[in-house]
Amino acid sequence: MDILVYVETRDNQIKPAGLEAISGARKLADVGGGKLTALLIGTSLSELTGEVEKYGVDRILLAEYPEFAGYTPEGYREAIIAAVEETDAKVVVMTATSLGRDLAPVAAAKLDASLLPDCTSIEYIEGKISVTRPVYAGKCIITLTANSSPLVLSLRPKAFLVSERNGKEAEVSKLDVSLEGKIRARLVETRSEAGGKLDVTEADIIVAGGRGMKAKENFKLIEDLADELGGAVGASRAVVDNDWRPHSEQVGQTGKVVAPTLYIAAGISGAIQHLAGMRSSKVIVAINKDADATVFKSADYGIVGDAMEVLPALLEAVKE
Repeated sequence: MDILVYVETRDNQIKPAGLEAISGARKLADVGGGKLTALLIGTSLSELTGEVEKYGVDRILLAEYPEFAGYTPEGYREAIIAAVEETDAKVVVMTATSLGRDLAPVAAAKLDASLLPDCTSIEYIEGKISVTRPVYAGKCIITLTANSSPLVLSLRPKAFLVSERNGKEAEVSKLDVSLEGKIRARLVETRSEAGGKLDVTEADIIVAGGRGMKAKENFKLIEDLADELGGAVGASRAVVDNDWRPHSEQVGQTGKVVAPTLYIAAGISGAIQHLAGMRSSKVIVAINKDADATVFKSADYGIVGDAMEVLPALLEAVKE
């Protein structure tokens, strides 16, 4: 079964989630005995092919058009359609990032394909693809099996390990995409609230603060610890609603879903909406002065104490 993987890029760089998608798709192709084709969409993509080859793809398609300088769902959809027609792929793999959550259902509808979104594992069993994904705000994990093709899968970031392969040189070719009359909206301007900082969905370490931080200015403690650890700053919905932090840092059901190696929750009570966004973290450290706070039930390590006192001490210990 041949597989097409869309490798997401930003600012002409491959996103970490894009490499995870390649590794997940490569594993699937190995078991299913098919070829793996990587699709890059954008401009000036040739310099990225060497990086993609490291992860064991058989072929690389480059959809290079001026219209792809910025994301457009209609344009990117047409590129995926063209790539599927070119490769006769029965499975399309992409990322469950903000872009992927928008693009996957659009592509699946146009392909008349089944859609399995936000997968945390994928397997090829007895000729069928089986996946797991979280439901009910992360309270349950369900297993789904695809009984038809074509199939579109989106993989949750941080759920798949990136593994390099010492494979052969991949065949690289340009992809012809018919865009005339297809794109109805164009990107006019991009504004970044993050100011060039590491995005929480890509961070391996996140230090998040909640209402227990007491005031906007106290988030300097969160920022300092995140910087010292080489991580990103996260926030609860209450903090964002109070305009203490930008929405781009919000973790939770109405924010971003993250799965870092280390998640430090300071002054966060543990509302189910917040836990839904960070439950997949490998190690969770909770800091709260309320010993009965719900967040401790999901934490691997808990510190009962005022975040205003614990964070400075933790920062000094990290520096040492």
